[in-house]
Amino acid sequence: QVRLVESGGGSVQSGGSLRLSCEVSGYTHVSACMGWFRQAPGKEREGVAAIDNDGSTKYADSVKGRFLISRANTKTTLYLRMNSLKPEDTAMYYCAYTWAGALGSYCGGAYWGQGTQVTVSS
Repeated sequence: QVRLVESGGGSVQSGGSLRLSCEVSGYTHVSACMGWFRQAPGKEREGVAAIDNDGSTKYADSVKGRFLISRANTKTTLYLRMNSLKPEDTAMYYCAYTWAGALGSYCGGAYWGQGTQVTVSS
């Protein structure tokens, strides 16, 4: 079992920045794919950014150039640096973890965190 705990959410004004973190523990994979999803009220969960075991990354068009995904060398912490935040970025953000090779689906499907709320005011 893999446990994911997100942190770093909060309320910011438009144009502000936040950095989300996701701590990974438990029976972690030797080769893993990790990603961030978000879900706004009344909308489906969507992939935001992901990083595969080999360091390849994928970003949603809506966040390209503003968000940066990274991870610790130990691969037990995942980060999402969010710059130039917009009100439409307001959502619950979830960390996702699965086996390597799932970059196309933003690493979703196997394990999920409980989420951290991000609210951006105009």
